[in-house]
Amino acid sequence: APADNANGHTRDRQGRLVSCEHLTRRITRTEYDGTITVLADRFDGKRLNSPNDIVCARDGAIWFTDPTFGIAGHWEGEPATPELPHAVYRLPPDGPLQRVIDDLKGPNGLAFSPDESELYVVESRAEPHRRLWAYRVGANGALSNKRLVIDAADGGALDGIAVDAQGHVWCGYGSTGRVPSAGLDGVRVIEASGQAIGHIHLPERCANLCFGGAK
Repeated sequence: APADNANGHTRDRQGRLVSCEHLTRRITRTEYDGTITVLADRFDGKRLNSPNDIVCARDGAIWFTDPTFGIAGHWEGEPATPELPHAVYRLPPDGPLQRVIDDLKGPNGLAFSPDESELYVVESRAEPHRRLWAYRVGANGALSNKRLVIDAADGGALDGIAVDAQGHVWCGYGSTGRVPSAGLDGVRVIEASGQAIGHIHLPERCANLCFGGAK
């Protein structure tokens, strides 16, 4: 404490905790001795919106989404005027912050395929339905071949995601509030092609998830 309205977390390749902070609008790393290092809080001299979810690639690069959820009101941060568009960023281990996606509304959960050849990103403010996109990952984080994986026409809201060793995408899922729950609340499991293969039903919408070891 204070957690600064931290949202998504991950571990870097050295096992240190890396966090998305909505209140301070930055990415931080907790060092082994508990001190905090600021990794990113601006792009092109402008403040980030409210970093939301985060992953670390095998090469040590840190990828994160930056929607405006934390500056939209008092619930997750402090109200503020956005200085940058909604975006996805890549912070290489030895270089400046890169903006790699800037055409998604409300980029939210993100995760790599097992071989890191694809990056999945949730577009949680897409209209008329929430969507999950996949991108081919090239050298130095270059993205290409944008592919629609899910168009949640059932009214489901996608949030945090995780990918298992077989390449299945597990999605925090639930009602958007615009339609009755209709059994949507929980975790939706899909193949990389977008075919739904399972659903873990929960009594309320699931925001995020992670795996805790073998099985």
